[in-house]
Amino acid sequence: MRRQTVFLFWLPLFLSWLLMTAEGPIVSATINRLPNEVIMLAAMGIVVSLSVMIESPIINMLATSTALVKDRATFLLMRRFTIHWMVLLTAVTILISFTPLFDLVMDWMGAPPEVAVWVRPGMQLMTFWSAAIAWRRFLQGVLIGFGQPGKMAWGTAVRLAASGGVAVVLGLFSAWPGVVIGAAALMAGVAAEAVFATVAVRPLLQNQLGPTSTLAAGVPLSYRQLFWFHLPLAATSLMILMVQPLVTSSLAKLENPVASLAAWPVLFQVLLMARAAAFALPEVVIALSHEADSFIMLRRFARNLTLVLTLVMVLFVFTPLSAFYLFVVQDMTAEVGALAQYTLVFYLFFPGLTVVSMWLRGMLIHGRHTADVNVAMAVNLVVTAVTLALGVRLRLPGLPSAAAALNLALISEIVYLSWRTQRIIPTGLFAFSRTRAKPTLPG
Repeated sequence: MRRQTVFLFWLPLFLSWLLMTAEGPIVSATINRLPNEVIMLAAMGIVVSLSVMIESPIINMLATSTALVKDRATFLLMRRFTIHWMVLLTAVTILISFTPLFDLVMDWMGAPPEVAVWVRPGMQLMTFWSAAIAWRRFLQGVLIGFGQPGKMAWGTAVRLAASGGVAVVLGLFSAWPGVVIGAAALMAGVAAEAVFATVAVRPLLQNQLGPTSTLAAGVPLSYRQLFWFHLPLAATSLMILMVQPLVTSSLAKLENPVASLAAWPVLFQVLLMARAAAFALPEVVIALSHEADSFIMLRRFARNLTLVLTLVMVLFVFTPLSAFYLFVVQDMTAEVGALAQYTLVFYLFFPGLTVVSMWLRGMLIHGRHTADVNVAMAVNLVVTAVTLALGVRLRLPGLPSAAAALNLALISEIVYLSWRTQRIIPTGLFAFSRTRAKPTLPG
């Protein structure tokens, strides 16, 4: 395998993730230019935290679809499976947004009353958020599995144009509260991307996945097998996205909660953008790990990506770029912006570590060892929760405590993933080994 093959397959997936992560900064920049911006930004952070936690079981629908959809029969099975998840998660959103359960959730998170009152309308606007994301990630996985990752990037461009357009237009020409504008923009974006994915997959449904197409070799996939393949990934995603509400609830219990809650969404967006290149890696590993030689090339690509992202993060934090982004682009207040800028120092190695984690996850998912990925995320979540709880108990500064928790948790996850991957790939040190041995890949 040539390095250009890996790069060209990864590039459109990276661009898709990068465009996707640009959506949050556009929304927060709009909110920061509206009245009552600190309260609205804090409320929007909670809306996003809850919404991504609800959608978490279907985040890895992309990996499941990429790995398992091989013919029309598996496509139809996967479509039915996705629809079931869409109905379930929409029902969960309705229960949280429109019933007294909302007050219990706000109490659990410790949201300040002046912030919590604005969370409910935002959540109500996000009712069909999870359903739209489930549908488009299922179809995007099909496109990736059949060698068309570029269409995923175009779909994300459509999403960004829709969400950004709605945010700017409503921000300029309406008197709606910032959290309402933000939620409406996010909902418009995912709906537009779901429609695009539906159109983009049609040529495949007429050809490779058409009624007269050839069935894939092997035993037909059953719904039960699909369920047990995806369940560990769903649990993994749930645990990943539970981190968001865990962090926000901890920040709400520590000193200066409103400023910390307002700074956290912008910090989280910076970290998402910095990790976009890493998030694109698992599907690359799943799709290209079809021969022993690919292991060496994919490992080298992951190592180089780790170094590049660490360098980019250092340049961003220790040059005027961070101040320009926080105070000019995002138009943050002096207090909240200074808090966010100070905390970025604690995340210098976070994007690079994420590359290592994503590469190892991709190897395990390719080998259908999804339970190991699930356990690794459980380790991550436990370390996060314990560290955050310790920070609350000792009354440590909120945002630095969150940074310590997230970094320690990611390192713990990598240690576990490395151990489990070592058992199925007989080679030396993963991210940094120079061995040229040709290991036998799983699956």
